Amino acid sequence: MYKYTIARQLASKRVITNRGDEVGKLSDMVVSELGGDIESLVVEIDRNSKVLSKSSKLGKIIEIPYSAVTAVSDVFIVDERELIEEVSGKD
Repeated sequence: MYKYTIARQLASKRVITNRGDEVGKLSDMVVSELGGDIESLVVEIDRNSKVLSKSSKLGKIIEIPYSAVTAVSDVFIVDERELIEEVSGKD
């Protein structure tokens, strides 16, 4: 059974890693037109993010695959290893 939520409740939620490091704030989501499934999160990066500060190729926005999300409550929690793989795999 699926749980539905109002999009406004998700707007500007913080995104953190499973180790508690700040990534940024949710800006938007990419949703599949066919199935309505969330494909990825579009996140406005926190300038002070320790986990992302190592990558100089990043702009102000990052797209995180939804498969990296491990939990959603007051914040989105993403797997740090999958996040780092995604960031380092980008050209």
